[in-house]
Amino acid sequence: MENASALRTASLLHDTARILTRLLDRQLASHEVTAQQAALLINVANGETSPKRLATMLSTDTAGTTRLIDRLETKGMLRRHRDTTDRRAVILELTDSGQRSIPALVPAFGRSAADLFDGLADADIRHLGDLLERALANAEPPRGPKA
Repeated sequence: MENASALRTASLLHDTARILTRLLDRQLASHEVTAQQAALLINVANGETSPKRLATMLSTDTAGTTRLIDRLETKGMLRRHRDTTDRRAVILELTDSGQRSIPALVPAFGRSAADLFDGLADADIRHLGDLLERALANAEPPRGPKA
C-alpha cells in the first residue's frame, strides 16, 4: 500500500509548483516574458551560453529550449551564433534589450517567493527547503562508479 502522507505531500508540491509559476508569470507579464523565458535570460546573463546546459538547468528538453530561444530571439532579447571552435555548437548572448531587462526580471522571483511564503516563519521556510533538498536528492540517480 502506498504511503498516504507521501502521496498528499507530492500532490501539494505539484500544486505549489504550478502556483509559483502562475505567480511568476503574473510578476513578469509587464515584461512580456514567461517565468521560463526569464529564467533562461537570467542564466545567460550569469554566463551560461550553452542551450544544452540551459535545457538541463530549466528542466526541459532540447526542443523546449529551442522554442524558448526562438521566442526570445523574436522578441529581440537574445541572439545565437555558431561557436567558432565547434561549428556544431551554438552560443547564446543577450541583446542590449535582453541585458536591460535583467534588473527588472530578477526581483520578480524574490517577490513571488515572498508571496508564496507570506506568513511563514523564516525557520519554517529554511526547514522546508532542507526537507525538499533531501527529497530531491532521493529522486536523483546515484552517481559514481558502477558496481
